[in-house]
Amino acid sequence: MKRATEALELRVIFYGVGSIGSSIARLLLTRKGVRIVGVVDAAPDKAGKDLGDVIGAEERLGVKVRDDPDGLLREVKADIAVHATSSFLKEVYPQLMKLVQNGLNVVSTCEELAYAYISDPALAMELDKEAKNHGVTVLGTGINPGFVMDTLPLTLSGICQEIKHIKVERVMDAAKRRLPFQKKIGAGLSVEEFRQSIAGKLITGHVGLEQSIAMLADGLGWKLESIQVGTAEPVVAEKPVASRDIRVNREQVAGLTQSAYGMMKGKPVITLIFRAYIGAEEEYDSVTIEGTPAIQEKITPCVHGDLGTAAIIANMIPKVLDAEPGLKTMKDLPIPSAALGDMTLRAKR
Repeated sequence: MKRATEALELRVIFYGVGSIGSSIARLLLTRKGVRIVGVVDAAPDKAGKDLGDVIGAEERLGVKVRDDPDGLLREVKADIAVHATSSFLKEVYPQLMKLVQNGLNVVSTCEELAYAYISDPALAMELDKEAKNHGVTVLGTGINPGFVMDTLPLTLSGICQEIKHIKVERVMDAAKRRLPFQKKIGAGLSVEEFRQSIAGKLITGHVGLEQSIAMLADGLGWKLESIQVGTAEPVVAEKPVASRDIRVNREQVAGLTQSAYGMMKGKPVITLIFRAYIGAEEEYDSVTIEGTPAIQEKITPCVHGDLGTAAIIANMIPKVLDAEPGLKTMKDLPIPSAALGDMTLRAKR
C-alpha cells in the first residue's frame, strides 16, 4: 500500500550502488524530505561498509551496505526502492518481485523495464499483477530509454495535427563518459575484435532502442508491423583520438553506431539513431517530426547521460508515489519535472 501522508520524510532503499546508483544516492542526499534507510549491493567489497564511503559522500551516513536483501527488507520499512543493477529484465525480475512483494514502490534504471511489455510480455504482466496486488507502482526510466528517444519526442508530438515520420538522433562524445562505458562501446579495439565481441555478446550495442520505439508508438496510438533493431556497427577513427583512459589510433574502433526502425506499411515511421564514440566533433540530441506542423528540435551538447539519469530517477519519485498501482511507463505518468523543493510535500501519497 502507499505510505501515509503524515510521514515527515520519504524513506528510500537502494538496490545497487554501482556508478549510477551512487550518483543517484549522492543527488538524493541533497534533496529535502528524503532519507536513505537501507542499501543492498551484491559486490563483496561493499558489504558492511558505510554508504557514505561507498558512494564518495563527504561524510559517513550511518547506513551500512548489505548483501542480504531478504534480511534488509524484513528489518527496514521504506516508501520506495531505487533499483540500479542491470539493463536486462530477466536478470532484474527476481529483484523487482522481491521489492514489490515487500510493499515497496520501485523506480529502476533497467533499460528493458522502460517498456517491459515488449521486452518480455509474460514477465511484464506478472510484475504488473503483483504490483497491483500489493498496491505499489513500478517504473523503469532514465535518459535513454526513458526520455530523449521516447518521452521527449512524444511530448513534442502534442502540438502536431498529423505525423508522417519521427526521427530521433543521439550523438555522444564517449571521451567525456566513464571508462566502463567506453569499454562497453568497444573503444580501442580493432574492427575484427569489435565484430568478435559483438558475436560473443561481449558488446551488446545500445539497450533500449526497441523499448523506446514501442513506447513512442503506443503513446501515438500507432500499431506497428514490426520493430527492426540493427546490429551495432563500429565507428572507425580517421585520426588518433583519446579520452583520459583510452587512446584510439587511426583505423581502430572509437565507438559504435546503431539504428532502429518502427515499421508501418512497409516503411519506417519511427527512426532512432544512436552514436557514441571517442572524438565526436559535435554532441547533440535531435528530434525531427515530419508532420503538421513540422518540428525540428536540437539540444547541443547532448544531455549528459549519467547526470541526467540520476536526475530523472530522483525527480520521478514523487510521481511514482502518486501514481496508481501497477507497472507503468513514462507515458503513463505526468510529464517529468524537477523536484527541487521538499520531496515529501510533492508526493501526496
